[in-house]
Amino acid sequence: MKRIAYILRIVRHSAANGAADFRATYTWKSWTFGWLARMLTQVVFFVVAGRALGATHTQHQLLVSNAVTACVIETMAVVSTSARERRDGTLPLLVAAPPSMIWVFFGRGTQHVVSGTLTSVVALLALGPLYGVSWSWSSALLAVPAVILTALANYCLGLALSGLVLSHTSLRGVAANAGYIAMMAVCGVQVPVAFWPLPVQVVAYGLPLTYGIRAVQALSAGQSVATAAAWACGTVLAGCLWFLLAAAAFRRVGERGRRSGSIEFSI
Repeated sequence: MKRIAYILRIVRHSAANGAADFRATYTWKSWTFGWLARMLTQVVFFVVAGRALGATHTQHQLLVSNAVTACVIETMAVVSTSARERRDGTLPLLVAAPPSMIWVFFGRGTQHVVSGTLTSVVALLALGPLYGVSWSWSSALLAVPAVILTALANYCLGLALSGLVLSHTSLRGVAANAGYIAMMAVCGVQVPVAFWPLPVQVVAYGLPLTYGIRAVQALSAGQSVATAAAWACGTVLAGCLWFLLAAAAFRRVGERGRRSGSIEFSI
Protein backbone atom coordinates (compact mmCIF):
# COMPACT_ATOMS: atom_id res chain seq x y z
CA MET A 1 0.00 0.00 0.00
CA LYS A 2 2.87 2.39 0.75
CA ARG A 3 4.28 1.73 -2.70
CA ILE A 4 0.93 2.51 -4.34
CA ALA A 5 0.52 5.68 -2.27
CA TYR A 6 4.06 6.72 -3.29
CA ILE A 7 3.30 6.24 -6.99
CA LEU A 8 -0.03 8.07 -6.71
CA ARG A 9 1.71 11.01 -5.05
CA ILE A 10 4.20 11.19 -7.92
CA VAL A 11 1.41 11.07 -10.50
CA ARG A 12 -0.61 13.70 -8.62
CA HIS A 13 2.26 16.19 -8.43
CA SER A 14 3.16 15.60 -12.08
CA ALA A 15 -0.47 16.06 -13.09
CA ALA A 16 -0.59 19.35 -11.19
CA ASN A 17 2.45 20.47 -13.19
CA GLY A 18 0.72 19.49 -16.41
CA ALA A 19 -2.47 21.29 -15.41
CA ALA A 20 -0.50 24.48 -14.73
CA ASP A 21 1.09 24.15 -18.16
CA PHE A 22 -2.37 23.71 -19.72
CA ARG A 23 -3.72 26.81 -17.96
CA ALA A 24 -0.75 28.79 -19.24
CA THR A 25 -1.49 27.62 -22.78
CA TYR A 26 -5.28 28.03 -22.91
CA THR A 27 -7.93 30.30 -21.51
CA TRP A 28 -11.51 29.00 -21.54
CA LYS A 29 -12.15 31.20 -24.58
CA SER A 30 -9.15 30.01 -26.59
CA TRP A 31 -9.88 26.37 -25.73
CA THR A 32 -13.60 26.64 -26.59
CA PHE A 33 -13.37 28.77 -29.72
CA GLY A 34 -9.95 27.55 -30.78
CA TRP A 35 -9.32 23.90 -30.00
CA LEU A 36 -12.90 22.66 -29.48
CA ALA A 37 -14.30 24.55 -32.46
CA ARG A 38 -11.49 23.21 -34.64
CA MET A 39 -12.14 19.61 -33.64
CA LEU A 40 -15.92 19.88 -34.08
CA THR A 41 -15.32 21.32 -37.54
CA GLN A 42 -12.99 18.41 -38.34
CA VAL A 43 -15.62 15.87 -37.30
CA VAL A 44 -18.23 17.53 -39.50
CA PHE A 45 -15.78 17.69 -42.41
CA PHE A 46 -15.09 13.96 -42.38
CA VAL A 47 -18.77 13.09 -42.03
CA VAL A 48 -19.73 15.30 -44.98
CA ALA A 49 -16.73 14.17 -47.06
CA GLY A 50 -17.48 10.53 -46.36
CA ARG A 51 -21.10 10.93 -47.36
CA ALA A 52 -20.12 12.77 -50.57
CA LEU A 53 -17.58 10.09 -51.50
CA GLY A 54 -19.93 7.21 -50.77
CA ALA A 55 -18.01 5.88 -47.78
CA THR A 56 -18.67 2.31 -46.65
CA HIS A 57 -19.45 3.61 -43.18
CA THR A 58 -22.88 5.11 -42.62
CA GLN A 59 -23.25 8.74 -41.59
CA HIS A 60 -24.00 7.50 -38.08
CA GLN A 61 -20.77 5.50 -37.91
CA LEU A 62 -18.68 8.30 -39.38
CA LEU A 63 -19.92 10.75 -36.77
CA VAL A 64 -19.22 8.43 -33.85
CA SER A 65 -15.82 7.23 -35.07
CA ASN A 66 -14.52 10.73 -35.86
CA ALA A 67 -15.86 12.14 -32.60
CA VAL A 68 -14.11 9.44 -30.59
CA THR A 69 -10.91 10.00 -32.58
CA ALA A 70 -10.83 13.60 -31.35
CA CYS A 71 -9.62 12.39 -27.94
CA VAL A 72 -6.83 10.42 -29.62
CA ILE A 73 -5.55 13.47 -31.48
CA GLU A 74 -5.42 15.35 -28.20
CA THR A 75 -3.70 12.62 -26.21
CA MET A 76 -0.98 12.23 -28.83
CA ALA A 77 0.21 15.68 -27.77
CA VAL A 78 1.96 13.86 -24.92
CA VAL A 79 4.78 13.09 -27.37
CA SER A 80 5.66 16.79 -27.58
CA THR A 81 5.05 17.33 -23.86
CA SER A 82 7.47 14.55 -22.96
CA ALA A 83 10.13 15.73 -25.40
CA ARG A 84 10.01 19.15 -23.77
CA GLU A 85 11.46 17.69 -20.58
CA ARG A 86 14.67 16.88 -22.44
CA ARG A 87 14.83 20.20 -24.26
CA ASP A 88 14.29 22.08 -20.97
CA GLY A 89 17.13 20.16 -19.30
CA THR A 90 15.01 18.43 -16.64
CA LEU A 91 15.45 14.88 -17.96
CA PRO A 92 18.79 14.24 -16.17
CA LEU A 93 17.09 15.07 -12.86
CA LEU A 94 14.27 12.64 -13.63
CA VAL A 95 16.76 9.90 -14.51
CA ALA A 96 18.66 10.50 -11.27
CA ALA A 97 15.51 10.48 -9.12
CA PRO A 98 14.62 7.20 -7.29
CA PRO A 99 11.20 6.47 -8.88
CA SER A 100 10.69 5.13 -12.38
CA MET A 101 10.35 7.88 -14.96
CA ILE A 102 7.17 6.38 -16.38
CA TRP A 103 5.10 7.61 -13.42
CA VAL A 104 6.39 11.15 -13.77
CA PHE A 105 5.68 11.22 -17.49
CA PHE A 106 2.30 9.53 -17.03
CA GLY A 107 1.13 12.28 -14.70
CA ARG A 108 2.78 15.05 -16.71
CA GLY A 109 0.42 14.76 -19.67
CA THR A 110 -2.90 13.78 -18.06
CA GLN A 111 -4.33 17.19 -18.94
CA HIS A 112 -4.51 15.93 -22.52
CA VAL A 113 -6.69 13.01 -21.42
CA VAL A 114 -9.13 15.38 -19.69
CA SER A 115 -9.23 17.83 -22.60
CA GLY A 116 -9.53 15.06 -25.19
CA THR A 117 -12.32 13.31 -23.32
CA LEU A 118 -14.30 16.55 -23.02
CA THR A 119 -13.80 17.28 -26.73
CA SER A 120 -15.06 13.84 -27.80
CA VAL A 121 -18.05 13.89 -25.45
CA VAL A 122 -19.13 17.33 -26.69
CA ALA A 123 -18.76 16.16 -30.30
CA LEU A 124 -20.82 13.02 -29.67
CA LEU A 125 -23.65 14.72 -27.80
CA ALA A 126 -23.78 18.05 -29.64
CA LEU A 127 -23.22 16.88 -33.21
CA GLY A 128 -24.83 13.46 -32.90
CA PRO A 129 -28.48 14.58 -33.26
CA LEU A 130 -27.54 16.53 -36.42
CA TYR A 131 -26.35 13.33 -38.12
CA GLY A 132 -28.83 10.73 -36.96
CA VAL A 133 -27.22 9.72 -33.67
CA SER A 134 -29.82 9.90 -30.92
CA TRP A 135 -28.74 9.25 -27.36
CA SER A 136 -30.81 7.93 -24.51
CA TRP A 137 -29.81 9.03 -21.03
CA SER A 138 -28.42 5.59 -20.25
CA SER A 139 -26.38 5.26 -23.44
CA ALA A 140 -25.03 8.80 -23.09
CA LEU A 141 -23.93 8.14 -19.52
CA LEU A 142 -22.23 4.89 -20.52
CA ALA A 143 -20.53 6.55 -23.49
CA VAL A 144 -18.61 8.89 -21.19
CA PRO A 145 -16.57 6.17 -19.40
CA ALA A 146 -16.05 4.44 -22.76
CA VAL A 147 -14.49 7.64 -24.12
CA ILE A 148 -12.40 8.06 -20.96
CA LEU A 149 -11.02 4.53 -21.33
CA THR A 150 -10.26 5.19 -25.01
CA ALA A 151 -8.44 8.43 -24.18
CA LEU A 152 -6.41 6.78 -21.40
CA ALA A 153 -5.49 3.75 -23.50
CA ASN A 154 -4.36 5.89 -26.42
CA TYR A 155 -2.51 8.13 -24.00
CA CYS A 156 -0.47 5.06 -23.05
CA LEU A 157 0.25 4.50 -26.73
CA GLY A 158 1.40 8.11 -26.94
CA LEU A 159 3.69 7.54 -23.96
CA ALA A 160 5.25 4.58 -25.75
CA LEU A 161 5.97 6.79 -28.75
CA SER A 162 7.36 9.42 -26.37
CA GLY A 163 9.85 6.92 -24.98
CA LEU A 164 10.94 5.98 -28.49
CA VAL A 165 11.57 9.55 -29.67
CA LEU A 166 13.01 10.94 -26.44
CA SER A 167 16.53 10.37 -27.75
CA HIS A 168 15.67 12.20 -30.99
CA THR A 169 13.31 14.98 -29.96
CA SER A 170 13.31 16.54 -33.42
CA LEU A 171 11.04 13.66 -34.46
CA ARG A 172 8.36 14.44 -31.86
CA GLY A 173 6.02 16.19 -34.30
CA VAL A 174 6.44 13.51 -36.95
CA ALA A 175 5.78 10.73 -34.45
CA ALA A 176 2.65 12.35 -33.00
CA ASN A 177 1.11 13.29 -36.34
CA ALA A 178 2.02 10.04 -38.09
CA GLY A 179 0.64 8.12 -35.12
CA TYR A 180 -2.87 9.53 -35.12
CA ILE A 181 -3.09 9.75 -38.92
CA ALA A 182 -2.21 6.05 -39.15
CA MET A 183 -4.86 5.24 -36.57
CA MET A 184 -7.45 7.28 -38.46
CA ALA A 185 -6.61 5.21 -41.53
CA VAL A 186 -6.69 1.66 -40.12
CA CYS A 187 -8.76 1.67 -36.91
CA GLY A 188 -12.19 1.86 -38.51
CA VAL A 189 -12.57 5.62 -38.41
CA GLN A 190 -13.29 6.32 -42.09
CA VAL A 191 -13.58 2.77 -43.43
CA PRO A 192 -14.23 -0.54 -41.65
CA VAL A 193 -11.21 -2.44 -40.39
CA ALA A 194 -12.27 -5.33 -42.67
CA PHE A 195 -11.53 -3.08 -45.68
CA TRP A 196 -7.80 -3.62 -45.14
CA PRO A 197 -5.65 -6.71 -45.87
CA LEU A 198 -5.24 -9.17 -43.00
CA PRO A 199 -1.78 -7.92 -41.87
CA VAL A 200 -3.16 -4.39 -41.53
CA GLN A 201 -6.18 -5.70 -39.62
CA VAL A 202 -3.83 -7.43 -37.18
CA VAL A 203 -2.08 -4.10 -36.57
CA ALA A 204 -5.43 -2.34 -36.16
CA TYR A 205 -6.52 -4.74 -33.42
CA GLY A 206 -3.35 -3.95 -31.52
CA LEU A 207 -4.44 -0.30 -31.26
CA PRO A 208 -6.84 0.87 -28.53
CA LEU A 209 -8.82 3.18 -30.82
CA THR A 210 -10.21 0.22 -32.77
CA TYR A 211 -11.91 -1.11 -29.65
CA GLY A 212 -12.94 2.29 -28.31
CA ILE A 213 -14.78 3.18 -31.49
CA ARG A 214 -16.64 -0.12 -31.50
CA ALA A 215 -17.66 0.30 -27.86
CA VAL A 216 -19.13 3.77 -28.41
CA GLN A 217 -20.76 2.73 -31.70
CA ALA A 218 -22.42 -0.19 -29.91
CA LEU A 219 -23.88 2.19 -27.32
CA SER A 220 -25.04 4.70 -29.93
CA ALA A 221 -26.72 1.97 -31.97
CA GLY A 222 -28.64 0.67 -28.97
CA GLN A 223 -26.79 -2.63 -28.73
CA SER A 224 -26.48 -4.46 -25.43
CA VAL A 225 -24.31 -3.12 -22.64
CA ALA A 226 -22.47 -6.47 -22.63
CA THR A 227 -21.40 -5.91 -26.26
CA ALA A 228 -20.10 -2.44 -25.49
CA ALA A 229 -18.38 -3.71 -22.34
CA ALA A 230 -16.59 -6.43 -24.31
CA TRP A 231 -15.15 -3.84 -26.70
CA ALA A 232 -14.27 -1.58 -23.75
CA CYS A 233 -12.34 -4.47 -22.18
CA GLY A 234 -10.36 -4.73 -25.41
CA THR A 235 -9.54 -1.03 -25.08
CA VAL A 236 -8.26 -1.54 -21.53
CA LEU A 237 -6.16 -4.57 -22.48
CA ALA A 238 -4.56 -2.80 -25.43
CA GLY A 239 -3.89 0.25 -23.26
CA CYS A 240 -2.19 -1.88 -20.59
CA LEU A 241 0.07 -3.49 -23.18
CA TRP A 242 1.08 -0.10 -24.55
CA PHE A 243 1.73 1.16 -21.01
CA LEU A 244 4.15 -1.73 -20.45
CA LEU A 245 5.90 -0.86 -23.70
CA ALA A 246 6.08 2.77 -22.60
CA ALA A 247 7.63 1.79 -19.25
CA ALA A 248 10.23 -0.32 -21.05
CA ALA A 249 11.00 2.50 -23.49
CA PHE A 250 11.57 5.06 -20.73
CA ARG A 251 13.69 2.62 -18.77
CA ARG A 252 15.83 2.03 -21.86
CA VAL A 253 16.32 5.79 -22.35
CA GLY A 254 17.53 6.15 -18.77
CA GLU A 255 19.86 3.17 -18.87
CA ARG A 256 21.38 4.11 -22.22
CA GLY A 257 21.85 7.70 -21.08
CA ARG A 258 23.69 6.62 -17.94
CA ARG A 259 26.02 4.35 -19.91
CA SER A 260 26.88 6.89 -22.59
CA GLY A 261 26.78 10.00 -20.42
CA SER A 262 24.61 11.73 -23.03
CA ILE A 263 21.34 11.95 -21.14
CA GLU A 264 21.28 15.74 -21.29
CA PHE A 265 21.80 15.85 -25.05
CA SER A 266 19.30 15.28 -27.85
CA ILE A 267 19.24 15.48 -31.62
